[in-house]
Amino acid sequence: MVGKTIDELKIGETQQFAKTISESDVYLYAGITGDLNPAHINEEYAGNTFFKTRIAHGMLTAGFISAIIGTKLPGPGSIYIGQTLNFKAPVRIGDTITASVEVSEIIKEKNRVKLITTCVNQDNILVLDGEATVSPPKTLNP
Repeated sequence: MVGKTIDELKIGETQQFAKTISESDVYLYAGITGDLNPAHINEEYAGNTFFKTRIAHGMLTAGFISAIIGTKLPGPGSIYIGQTLNFKAPVRIGDTITASVEVSEIIKEKNRVKLITTCVNQDNILVLDGEATVSPPKTLNP
């Protein structure tokens, strides 16, 4: 299975991925990455922070963008080149996050695509935005 090639992509094309953040997601991410910041894993500590409760890792949320790029748009065979991220609001356990990517620029001569990337919660509050640069898969038969 191969994702969309540069010639198959269109400006304005979008894809989404949604997931509800569970406590297990936060603990598993902490264990995998080694990011044991108590703001994420210790409710007593987090209760004394600005957010008053534990929040999900920002990069966990950003990973949903990667899921879209690698599986939907452009899809399998795509290579991430770069990503800017702006964290706008906290993501809490129980929030449902919808990540979106939108093709904003196609650079055929370099086989590059620029994507507007966003994540919103169940209340449509923007929690993350940025821009990705991706190399979509090349055709198998040039």
